[in-house]
Amino acid sequence: MQIDVEDYRNPEALPPGRVLVVGSGQSGCQMAEELREAGREVVLSCGRAAWAPRRIGGRDLVWWLSESGFLDAPVASLPTPAARLRANIVSTGHGGGHDLHLRTLRAQGVTLVGHFLGATGHVARCAPDLGESIAWADERYREVMDLVRKTSGERGLPTPEIPEPEQFAPGAPEQLSLTEVGAVIFAGGFRPAYRAWLPWPDAFDDLGFPIQQDGASTVIDGLYFVGVHFMRRRKSSLLLGVAEDAPVVARAIVERHRSAASRP
Repeated sequence: MQIDVEDYRNPEALPPGRVLVVGSGQSGCQMAEELREAGREVVLSCGRAAWAPRRIGGRDLVWWLSESGFLDAPVASLPTPAARLRANIVSTGHGGGHDLHLRTLRAQGVTLVGHFLGATGHVARCAPDLGESIAWADERYREVMDLVRKTSGERGLPTPEIPEPEQFAPGAPEQLSLTEVGAVIFAGGFRPAYRAWLPWPDAFDDLGFPIQQDGASTVIDGLYFVGVHFMRRRKSSLLLGVAEDAPVVARAIVERHRSAASRP
């Protein structure tokens, strides 16, 4: 069986055998944990995704991300526009919320391998880059923890105890026999696909994102968006960001109609 992440329902819906999950963002890691808890053998093909503890200094990770300004970052703050396609910080609300990342999954018995290169016959090939992916994620962890320290100082809060990432042995198989694999789940992330259902191909950039300003298309008059990743800020695709962006878009629509109505 080969399915995309959106078609996954639960461990019982998969055929017997080991499960190969391709992609280690939030969805991939959450599925790997659920499958492992159900007693399945799991191999996780890992890419680059940031991680952080679920709780820091007695407060939830999302509180820190919001209060530190991390979620308010605009596209201009990114190293390149393509960085919009990076995975979100890996976390979970399962069981009330707890730490979830590649180290916790390995401790649970999930086999970690590098990013998926393809398959020939009954053999899957993986890149020898697991250590590089871990090192990249650890750097993102340190960046977020620097924001936590900065926010603590600015708010007069006790500085949380922030440990360095534990040592990680990067060794991982580069080939995987598929003869005992019952299912492969592809969770490599998503790209915008507005062109598939809107008739204005020029209204979107090379990555598929709307060309817009504060939700208003700068290409097609009268076309508006809300809920787009990095539309105004990093949180624009999250519920708390949509709640802030929607009034901005609504006011723009109202103003456009008022202007149209005032014309002779």
